[in-house]
Amino acid sequence: MKRRGFLWLAAAAAIAWNPAAAAVGAPRIGFIGIGSRAENLNLFEALRGGLRALGWIDPGKLVILDRWAEARTERLPGLAAELIAAGVDVLVTAGTAATLAAASATATIPIVMVGVGDPVALGVVNSLDQPGGNATGLSLNSRGLIAERLRLLQQLIPGLHRVAVILRNDPDLEQKLWDIRRIAHEMGLALLEIEATTGLALNLTFTRLRNDPCDAIYVASGPLGPAKRSQIIALAAEARLPVIYSYRTFVEGGGLISLAADDNELFRRAADFVTHILNGANPAGMPIQQPIKSELVVNLNAAKALGLVVPPAILARVDEVVG
Repeated sequence: MKRRGFLWLAAAAAIAWNPAAAAVGAPRIGFIGIGSRAENLNLFEALRGGLRALGWIDPGKLVILDRWAEARTERLPGLAAELIAAGVDVLVTAGTAATLAAASATATIPIVMVGVGDPVALGVVNSLDQPGGNATGLSLNSRGLIAERLRLLQQLIPGLHRVAVILRNDPDLEQKLWDIRRIAHEMGLALLEIEATTGLALNLTFTRLRNDPCDAIYVASGPLGPAKRSQIIALAAEARLPVIYSYRTFVEGGGLISLAADDNELFRRAADFVTHILNGANPAGMPIQQPIKSELVVNLNAAKALGLVVPPAILARVDEVVG
């Protein structure tokens, strides 16, 4: 077992975040993740660390029940219903699909969402300042990140003109596309938009790009499952196309570059929402917050394989170098 995993298990045992060790009447937090527990352990740790920092440290003081969809979105409604039946006081949802499942399942149990692109456009809240219902939390201000990702591609590839944008059919697809189109137009970039949800669609996408070439690719969805991540990284390397990703896990798997909101920071801040709600705050009046920290990760081995020299301006601001 890796040391990190051992420390996580030791902490769980010592702090007793489980139902068997909880005091009678201890608050119950439900956590819904779209991926696997193993791959997203850092997010769960960040939430728990934030709760510890806010005083939820006594043995038996708090219960966290976590459920994971293992990248199967069709499981999310059932997971939300299971947690509601378990009597949770607050639901913490990771990402858009989990948030929509929770919002469909309950209009009364408070929901603290993390990493939702545009909760207003999705109909989860009335406004960012006054959510108005049972959901609040942290959204992803995708417009700023989109612009910065495209600027990074311009720095990496002098003369960048045409960018292929690969997306899947996420609930916020139309809003995301609208933002990308507007920002690319302002930057003088032409786009080739491709929706690719399945492995076959990804193969066909790169076949198309051989006949309809672009200077670079922007993968605007993710983190996808491990198989699709590996597939898109391998296809991009074979096509010798530079790709920027919206999640660092792609770069850790061999991709070129990613810029993303710092998920650990978001989940630590989610603990503050949970604490306020447990202390009696109404989510309807708790403004949605935005990311305050992003992470830039670069894979130098991938850059070398593509014959790219990463400019000093990028290296000077990078948070982590892989390879």
